[in-house]
Amino acid sequence: MDTIIISDLEVHYHIGVPDEERAKPQRLLISLELDHDFSRAAAADDLTHTLNYDAICQRLKNFGDGRSWKLIETLAVHIAEAIRLEFKPARIRVIIKKFIIPGTQFVAVRIERGPLRPPETARERVMRQIGGVPGGMR
Repeated sequence: MDTIIISDLEVHYHIGVPDEERAKPQRLLISLELDHDFSRAAAADDLTHTLNYDAICQRLKNFGDGRSWKLIETLAVHIAEAIRLEFKPARIRVIIKKFIIPGTQFVAVRIERGPLRPPETARERVMRQIGGVPGGMR
């Protein structure tokens, strides 16, 4: 699988457990690793067959507008969900660095999410609920 890497995109979001910390935006660095087969894009030299990393960066720069989070863990999950739904990478890894603890270079979280699953069909739901395929339906 091919990977697009966006490293240390600087954003300013309202984040922190205490209200005082969330009162003003603070600097975060966001890195993404986006798995996507871009063989078609490379063969055709065509942006429409790959992930538009400029559009992804613009989305992240505006992601914090009018929002706040207490935990960078929650923020990482929200970013992964939004990018997966909008841009559809095969897999995403999100790293968020926060510069809040004196004596450390940064604190960070890293999450990884796999491919989106197609909606479960009615038959699949019934099979899951009954624990498998009944004898006469094989």
